[in-house]
Amino acid sequence: MPIDPTRTFRPIRIAVLTVSDTRGPAEDRSGDTLVALLTEAGHDLADRAIIRDDAEQIVARLHAWIDDDQVDCILTTGGTGVTGRDVTPEAVERVADKMIPGFGELFRWLSYQTIGTSTVQSRACACVTRGTYIFALPGSTGAVKDAWNGILKDQLDSRHRPCNFVELMPRLQER
Repeated sequence: MPIDPTRTFRPIRIAVLTVSDTRGPAEDRSGDTLVALLTEAGHDLADRAIIRDDAEQIVARLHAWIDDDQVDCILTTGGTGVTGRDVTPEAVERVADKMIPGFGELFRWLSYQTIGTSTVQSRACACVTRGTYIFALPGSTGAVKDAWNGILKDQLDSRHRPCNFVELMPRLQER
């Protein structure tokens, strides 16, 4: 996927949400990895939080960032599995205007290259809501690296051809 050097890179403001019942700031390796990857790529960290696997708390945090003009994109990590406590996809669906099914499909295809059939346990998903992109990733550092390096690094780069999510941002709220 080519980067067009004649186009200007436009950094976007990304918030990172870790969803976990067991991780605090010292143990949040997947959140740390996302922050390192997005800042290394030239984007701005808009905000960061860690909350429990609770759909109401996730929805509230997503709405707060969706309503914040200083947040263009939200990356969540954790809560995308199949256990009873994993509720991130349900929370994302509750705030979604439009789901982006190709993200989860492509993520699982990429993840299969790394972890084989275990990727079927992932419910990674994405949506756009009132002009804000949301990408829900699994909670492992390997998964967030796969998602960033295999999809998001290019799709969140305004120079990526033939198209990217950034160039669509001005039109996301058109009716």
